[in-house]
Amino acid sequence: MVMVFAIHQHESATGLKTNIYIRQKRKMSFRKVNIVILVLAVALFLLVLHHNFLGLSSLLRNEVSDSGIVGLQPVDFIPNAPQRVVDGREEEIPVVIAASEDRLGGAIAAINSIQHNTRSNVIFYIVTLNGTADHLRSWLSSSNLKRIRYKIVNFDTKLLEGKVKEDPDQGESIKPLTFARFYLPILVPRAKKAIYMDDDVIVQGDILALYNTPLKPGHAAAFSEDCDSTSAKVVIRGAGNQYNYIGYLDYKKERIRELSMKASTCSFNPGVFVANLTEWRRQNITNQLEKWMKLNVEEGLYSRTLAGSITTPPLLIVFYQQHSTIDPMWNVRHLGSSAGKRYSPQFVKAAKLLHWNGHFKPWGRTASYTDVWEKWYIPDPTGKFSLIRRHVEISNTK
Repeated sequence: MVMVFAIHQHESATGLKTNIYIRQKRKMSFRKVNIVILVLAVALFLLVLHHNFLGLSSLLRNEVSDSGIVGLQPVDFIPNAPQRVVDGREEEIPVVIAASEDRLGGAIAAINSIQHNTRSNVIFYIVTLNGTADHLRSWLSSSNLKRIRYKIVNFDTKLLEGKVKEDPDQGESIKPLTFARFYLPILVPRAKKAIYMDDDVIVQGDILALYNTPLKPGHAAAFSEDCDSTSAKVVIRGAGNQYNYIGYLDYKKERIRELSMKASTCSFNPGVFVANLTEWRRQNITNQLEKWMKLNVEEGLYSRTLAGSITTPPLLIVFYQQHSTIDPMWNVRHLGSSAGKRYSPQFVKAAKLLHWNGHFKPWGRTASYTDVWEKWYIPDPTGKFSLIRRHVEISNTK
């Protein structure tokens, strides 16, 4: 009995040791599994962190490239994109427009007309100077434009140093924002395509149709031709050389003659155009334009026939026979001159875009069809900007 009990006790002890060993083994295995899981989780976390860091670094590099280096600084962007945009179902249509303090009402009216006549996802890139940003923002936020999507971009005038000289006969030389159109790829850094337009326009059609203007392969922009446009046929027949290249460039200068550009070539209007920004970047269009700006400062290459324009000549040179055309009804011009009075009301109503280029602006005294423009004008809540003709009307009634 004693021997049997001893054997049984030995077996029990052995079994207990075995159970303890098994449990310890399981605990060790469980710990190893936990350690492996922890190591994998840490590795995954570090991988995600590294990926996000690279993305953030890239974003920061882009922000520096987009703003500080070249002097074009984004100020703000509101409101948030609608859900349909977030879902990627609708393409953005970038519209770039310059807004100077003394013409701010024009930019407001243009933006209002665009927004009202489209269902597309338009984002406005409003280029201005530092002192105008607060005024512009308060005007937008207090009107029915408060829900538009926009970005205010500050234009650093240092960008033009050495490229423009003061000349009282050339009004644009002291208006830096007229050169904003030369820097479209920087203003709209991530877009493949954009629309530029002056502030003295009203859009009566859906801006999507203009955005969809087909550009030929290798063309970085599409303009409206001065000679072949609907505007020209109505207004400037018999205008002679005024709307040809010789009206803008001094063909007495050897550097101009070396380009072998025909003096009789029809010019185009750069106040409204569609740009293929991918092609613009590929061809370094901005650098080319700056080159001709500098050469004009040094050699005086522009003609005095159209002395008020120093923005158009560089574009005419760079885009000589290298641009597409937009539908002429998308830039019905000369409403800012006496010639605009020749348009019929039916023609003005049918136009997709009305352009008050010329000396007489629609917020001034004697422009044509100011009632059409004023339909889209939103009064300035700050009272800083007002229609000039209203002051004249009030003084005349006294």
